[in-house]
Amino acid sequence: MNNPDTNEKMPFTSHLEEMRSRLLRVIIVVGILFVICYFFKKNLFEILTIPLAVAMPESGTMIFTGLPEAFFTYLKVAFFGAIFLASPYILYQIWKFVSPGLFESEKKYVFPFMFFSVTFFLGGSAFAYYVVFPFGFKFFLAFGTDFIKPMLSIREYLSFSFKLLLAFGIIFELPVFMFFLSRIGLINSRTLTAKRKYAILVIFITAALFTPPDVVTQVMMALPLILLYEISVWVVKLGEKKVPREETPGNE
Repeated sequence: MNNPDTNEKMPFTSHLEEMRSRLLRVIIVVGILFVICYFFKKNLFEILTIPLAVAMPESGTMIFTGLPEAFFTYLKVAFFGAIFLASPYILYQIWKFVSPGLFESEKKYVFPFMFFSVTFFLGGSAFAYYVVFPFGFKFFLAFGTDFIKPMLSIREYLSFSFKLLLAFGIIFELPVFMFFLSRIGLINSRTLTAKRKYAILVIFITAALFTPPDVVTQVMMALPLILLYEISVWVVKLGEKKVPREETPGNE
């Protein structure tokens, strides 16, 4: 393992060994959490389907069309539950892997990085669950008639819901991502401000790629993204004010 106090560079094989070691730790933790989550698989699935159950008619039900479909659905629920629970540990291992290549002044961001990364990720997923899901499900189910009855497959619902939860969680990481890009000098607040109109265009394209092919969910992702972009501009400006003091010789 690389010693951060030395200036010696790690050979490529050592980087691979370091990556393998940290990946193995992540797999072990996710595996343990997967076993725990599997014992609560039905509870987790019920929690995941609450927004849909509220939006569906009283006689509405979910179905599965293949014999192993319900079994594999519960496996996926347990696995994704383990990933969500392990996300702080996964982010910590990522940080420990990249931290040897950082300056001492940059390593102090480890705890803010972990805190805000987890907070924004869970915040994005919560926004999808509490805001996008109820509104989106009511919108789609409203197209049902006496002749056209919604018969929702648990496999399709799981794929749809986790795709949105993961997409919103990742997208909400934008301020954290922008802050660290500014710290390594790739962007600045003036560039972000000047390119705002292009950023809005990219945001709507990104929303179209990360969401199902309908305008409702695309807009519901794009609007928070625009707000997050403005927050990113403010965060980058805040970081720029601290750069001269931190980079003054003798402060480290």
